[in-house]
Amino acid sequence: MHRLRIALAQINVTVGDLDGNKRKILHYLDQARALGVDLIAFPELVVTGYPPEDLLLKPAFIEANVRCLHEIVAGTRELAAIVGFVDAQDDLYNAAAVTHDGALAGVYHKHYLPNYSVFDEDRYFQVGQTSSVFVVRGATVGVSICEDIWYPTGPPQAQALQGDAQVLVNISASPYHAGKGLFRERMLATRAADNVAIVAFCNLVGGQDELVFDGHSVIFDEKGELMCRGRQFEEDFIVADLELEDVFRQRLRDPRRRKARQDSESSLIKRVLLSEEESQEEKPSLPECNVERLDPLAEIYQALTLGTRDYVRKNGFQKVVIGLSGGIDSSLVAAIAADALGAENVTGVFMPSRYSSEASRADAQQLADNLGTDFLTIPIDGIFQVYLDTLAQVFTGREPDVTEENIQARIRGNILMALSNKFGWLVLTTGNKSEMGVGYATLYGDMAGGFAVLKDVPKTLVYDLARYRNSLGQVIPRRVLDKPPSAELRPDQRDTDSLPPYDVLDPLLYAYVEEDRELPEMVAMGFDEATVKGVMTLVDRSEYKRRQSPPGVRITPRAFGKDRRLPITNKFRSF
Repeated sequence: MHRLRIALAQINVTVGDLDGNKRKILHYLDQARALGVDLIAFPELVVTGYPPEDLLLKPAFIEANVRCLHEIVAGTRELAAIVGFVDAQDDLYNAAAVTHDGALAGVYHKHYLPNYSVFDEDRYFQVGQTSSVFVVRGATVGVSICEDIWYPTGPPQAQALQGDAQVLVNISASPYHAGKGLFRERMLATRAADNVAIVAFCNLVGGQDELVFDGHSVIFDEKGELMCRGRQFEEDFIVADLELEDVFRQRLRDPRRRKARQDSESSLIKRVLLSEEESQEEKPSLPECNVERLDPLAEIYQALTLGTRDYVRKNGFQKVVIGLSGGIDSSLVAAIAADALGAENVTGVFMPSRYSSEASRADAQQLADNLGTDFLTIPIDGIFQVYLDTLAQVFTGREPDVTEENIQARIRGNILMALSNKFGWLVLTTGNKSEMGVGYATLYGDMAGGFAVLKDVPKTLVYDLARYRNSLGQVIPRRVLDKPPSAELRPDQRDTDSLPPYDVLDPLLYAYVEEDRELPEMVAMGFDEATVKGVMTLVDRSEYKRRQSPPGVRITPRAFGKDRRLPITNKFRSF
């Protein structure tokens, strides 16, 4: 049998850490050589990290990335490698360097540049125009980058039909949102079966600002059947032996390919010979490379954990501080932080006012004890009274309202930021997507901090994730899950005093924010018209708050921020 041993280096790199990224790539090249790998693939823009954004406008950054690539090329002795980098020719290109035995054999430029959702590649890159196939150990390999394989008639099809590629390697930085991994697998399986070629997809892993890359690299055989799956949200090194004669045999049996080849337009496919002889040497045996996909809640929880860990660590912090209220949101954030960073690196702070219940204090203490985190109690009522006394004269004749509630939130924000300044702890905010959507949050109060873990997590999902975390080991007190949510900023306050119940609010927010539905559509879905109008008004009026919120982990296809960009000054209303 004619076999090609391929490796997918699913690694976690850091934007701008060119030397660190290079060292990691060279390390995996050494691993590949030790396993007798013929061809190793690294993710899209692995040299620079993804997305490099306006670093791409700095000539020194581009030059440094090219220097690192040359050092990586020199390290590819005895094997072939595909390495994502930024190529500077007449313009900038999102590129894949194809190297062999210490020499650069060719460069592929990405054809399809995404410019939707969180992507801005048209801002930086020129479109690639040509394609190549590379002969490695007698195997014909097509190389493409991320978006190129999402189109049925993209470069991989031309490489398979016109270039006779048996293996289609796609290097990617495909960001995560809930359910995307399964959707992506289905697409890749279809590309493999339609092109009667083995598809090897190498994806980035790790957190970068709001984005999380889930890894989840895969190899599908020529029938579209799964051969290997890499881990989700972890670095992984997937190595497999590809049976190339099976591709030839399947193509003989599949007349669709002959017809498609006749009907396809001729494409300029350059054939680059790296090594024609088949590998005959005995190779080390390989372990199983297949893992099961995580279930939906586990997947989201791991995304939040990885996104939090990488944001904290990659930005030079070791410890975090969280305002613990005894409520569900802060409890889940504390659990995620402890899992991401270690309990010894998390401090919870309970800051009671005259409206804080004894149950909330007990629940916050119990949570910290269960997690093993540090716990501080810093009362704010004395400070609050000073504010009230200071403002008493100017507020004469006006009844207490949200002003006094927000003062408490801002006192707490000040205390957390003081702890951050004094001890170098990063403040994790605890607000969720439902609250951010309707502006049920206080600027410079509970929104004050460095990273918003639950920024893209609706309230109903917060409860589901808390129950999931407790299924792994009971850490969030039962009472936190059972009691009605309350900010505890006035006597007997409940969230439902100001908002619809969350099981009503969250579907409305999904319809309006993520699906852009209009008022009549939402009323037809069974929602009360006045409630719909009220929610739409709150969402529209809160844009200025969201614009000032810290970044947070993206887990939905339409997160506030890069995904959904609306003007703050905006008179348009659709109702």
